[in-house]
Amino acid sequence: MFLNGLFYTFAQNSSMKYFENVLDSIGNTPLIKINSICKDTKALVLAKVETTNPGNSVKDRMALKMIEDAEEAGLINPGGTVIEGTSGNTGMGLALACIVKGYKLICVLNDKQSKEKMDILRAVGAEVVVCPTAVEPDDPRSYYSVAKRLANETPNSWYVNQYDNLSNRKAHYESTGPEIWEQTNGKITHFVVGVGTGGTISGVAKYLKEKNPEIKIWGIDTYGSVFKKYHETGVFDENEIYPYITEGIGEDILPANVDFDLIDRFEKVTDKDAAVYTRKLAREEGIFVGNSAGAAIKGVCQLESELKEEDVVVVLFHDHGSRYIGKIFNDDWMRERGFLSEDKTKASEIVSNHNGKRLITADINDPLSKVMVEMKQFEISQVPVFENGKSVGSISDHNIFQKILDDPMIKEFPVKQIMEEPFPEVDGNYSINDLSKLFNNENRAVIVNIDKNKKHIITLQDMMNAIGN
Repeated sequence: MFLNGLFYTFAQNSSMKYFENVLDSIGNTPLIKINSICKDTKALVLAKVETTNPGNSVKDRMALKMIEDAEEAGLINPGGTVIEGTSGNTGMGLALACIVKGYKLICVLNDKQSKEKMDILRAVGAEVVVCPTAVEPDDPRSYYSVAKRLANETPNSWYVNQYDNLSNRKAHYESTGPEIWEQTNGKITHFVVGVGTGGTISGVAKYLKEKNPEIKIWGIDTYGSVFKKYHETGVFDENEIYPYITEGIGEDILPANVDFDLIDRFEKVTDKDAAVYTRKLAREEGIFVGNSAGAAIKGVCQLESELKEEDVVVVLFHDHGSRYIGKIFNDDWMRERGFLSEDKTKASEIVSNHNGKRLITADINDPLSKVMVEMKQFEISQVPVFENGKSVGSISDHNIFQKILDDPMIKEFPVKQIMEEPFPEVDGNYSINDLSKLFNNENRAVIVNIDKNKKHIITLQDMMNAIGN
């Protein structure tokens, strides 16, 4: 049946058209042009938006295929338990299949996955086991190891192992690849997708390169993952592995599903850029998708100089933004990690996070030892010195260090004997550009007068944070 530009298979009863069950609605996801974000990209950029699958992710495709192939091979029996280590989306796809087919499901996740993913899995009847992220893959606490252990301990169970189960990439060879080829009328020149288990990129790549070997396959990786260096050098470098925030892509293992021979290149995208571009997709394109989609579209932007006007780029968006409400789409979460870009143009905005905090100062008659205690207590490196409410000097940890080296007894001297020039003072409307001119090797702080009774200090670190964001 052809409907709204897509092909569907319906059960028919008289004039009614409907799916027999939710699994029949998997696939036939739309291509949507990316307009704003890729306005400076010469090529036509199309997003394969997988959120219209019933489980709201591309993983529905391979979850169903893996279970059906396991049934055919006699690996799973009626009433059995399906067990898998997952970042959440494969778990959701498995949950739908298990509901329809009558299996129990245990999903093992690592603790960096969003709470929404865990809650959704529980909502569809899965048992959720959470494991620590920052452990080696062969550590008994890792979600790989725990999933395998549970499968060994649970009677009548089957361990899915999406990383090495080749039915994963077979699903995309049979469905995702053909859809993309047909939807672009064979005009696709580049396929771009974040790489995790490797099933999507390898299955789609195999199909597309059989149709046209000139099609370029670009995998998006993240910093902290081994894929890019291994692809380029053949070296599995453990120094490449460290914790990262981006969900759904990157690995600290080499899954059997990743066919490196089919991938033309890998491009790394930072955690911050992945998060920022996920939000840009929602706000500028109206496409509400997950973390790996932000990484994928940023990867396209990073490589836009290699694209020509006649190119047709298909970038796949894995999952739905609703699974990241408490993280990527939460301003506080983004701000805590330095991911939220906030244009700060004047002094009062730079010190806005100082509200509720008092300015630590010294009196000219305070002994240096007292000031040193306060600097250590409040973890500050410079203090303005006041006399009768007026700034008359300054003390810095660098200056203190040099003075004490020369004379250890100086710690009991009054501050006025060793203080330096006072910090410059500005009002809250002072521009960030003018502020930057006040910082040099001799001066590393500025006092901001918010009103008659309120003062704050801007340090060099505050300026770096403001400019960096």
